Amino acid sequence: PQQLSVIDVKKCITFCRQLNLPVLGVIENMAGFVCPHCNRKTDIFKGNGGKQMAKDFNVPFLGSIPMDSDMVSAADSGRPFIYFNSKSPTTEVINSAFERLLKPDIKIQTNKEQKNKMRIAIPVTEGRVSAHFGHCDKFAIIDIDSDSKALKSQELVDPPPHEPGLLPKWLAGLHVELIIAGGMGQRAQQLFAQNRIDVIVGAMDNTPQELASQYLTGQLKTGQNICDH
Repeated sequence: PQQLSVIDVKKCITFCRQLNLPVLGVIENMAGFVCPHCNRKTDIFKGNGGKQMAKDFNVPFLGSIPMDSDMVSAADSGRPFIYFNSKSPTTEVINSAFERLLKPDIKIQTNKEQKNKMRIAIPVTEGRVSAHFGHCDKFAIIDIDSDSKALKSQELVDPPPHEPGLLPKWLAGLHVELIIAGGMGQRAQQLFAQNRIDVIVGAMDNTPQELASQYLTGQLKTGQNICDH
């Protein structure tokens, strides 16, 4: 759940996706401490880091496994923890995670939804498309239904620290297929192409929802790329 751990896992997910390796889900470990006397869980680290990251990267969140002294003892003695501690809160989380992984209908549904969905990213400053791609406050991540051409969802996410070449990889890790921006340099456009993300630049000042709607209906108007360098 710590921020440093979340950053490491984000890199792993991005790496797996670049190699076309499927990511089945995220399990958060060391999520609090379970008292061996009363089974009460106490959060030691900042919580919900794994859950929020799974949401940002559009992968299933399978659960949070707390620290459990009985698990340490079981590992040291070679005893199956979930067998000898079947009523433990930790065992319940582990069993729940594996039950989700073993349900093929969930995986099939997820794959089908991915095929019918397109994800658009729009850099945003104060609620409107950012004139300078690399200096935006947030990114609007918009999912659209490829069949009905309807907007399904929108979420504003904070971008990572601005570093050369980082944003294209980060957005690729979020399964973005198209970015609509006001201005973007040629080098950035090349990096997006390398990450298989289409780019539309010169978008007029507007809200991300309106720009996405205009794109869907073929009415998106573009002007000069003010950041063409």
